[in-house]
Amino acid sequence: MLPPKPLTVVIVDDEAPARALIREYLESHADVQVVAECTNGLEAVKAANEFKPDLLFLDIQMPKLDGFEVLDLIGRDTAGVVFTTAYDEYALRAFEVHAVDYLLKPIGPERFAEALQLARSRISRHQAVPARELLETHREGAPVDRLLIRDRSHVHVIPVEQIDYVEAQDDYVSIRAAGRSYLKEQTLGELEAQLAAKGFLRIHRRYILNVSRLAKIELSEKDSRVAVLHDKTELPISRSGYVKLRELL
Repeated sequence: MLPPKPLTVVIVDDEAPARALIREYLESHADVQVVAECTNGLEAVKAANEFKPDLLFLDIQMPKLDGFEVLDLIGRDTAGVVFTTAYDEYALRAFEVHAVDYLLKPIGPERFAEALQLARSRISRHQAVPARELLETHREGAPVDRLLIRDRSHVHVIPVEQIDYVEAQDDYVSIRAAGRSYLKEQTLGELEAQLAAKGFLRIHRRYILNVSRLAKIELSEKDSRVAVLHDKTELPISRSGYVKLRELL
């Protein structure tokens, strides 16, 4: 009989002592294999793409990308996540709502063993982390300064002021910025809430517009209106979208 497949783990933390402690705790479990250690969120995304680990121990406060941004980018690619944090009370509330485990630093051995066992149970049941729901609770419409878009192992970081408009495409949104289009797995409604405070307006059921890109509004052939952007792009405007634009302008 073949031995059981080891539980593959990636450790993500910008502090070396924290990574060393988690690695030490895992060494007592013979069926666990640490396949990568990452010092920031970008490394974590690359490791998740390369190794497809069963479990991540993921720090929240990190440079470049924080733990929530990592989850946003890899949420569907991992079955298990145990978050680690020193003080993020807001994040803890989000975890509790969605029954996602977390470890408060400093991490003790008994609590660590409990979290690992819970993660094993979730993984064995193929119960993925509810990434979208967790992120919604964490954000709750909070404005963002940038959008993160994963392209295989590469991550595009797009400042919101560079975005011209966003278009809904099935389960994705197409983000037009700096002459390029990027696909992101997110609903238009979620993005609308995040961008509203940044000068964006939903002008149609399929489009969100950066109002600063609007050059003029024209009547179309069917007595409806279109938004003409400074680069000559034309976007349809619904009746309710036109009312909102008039109120804003």
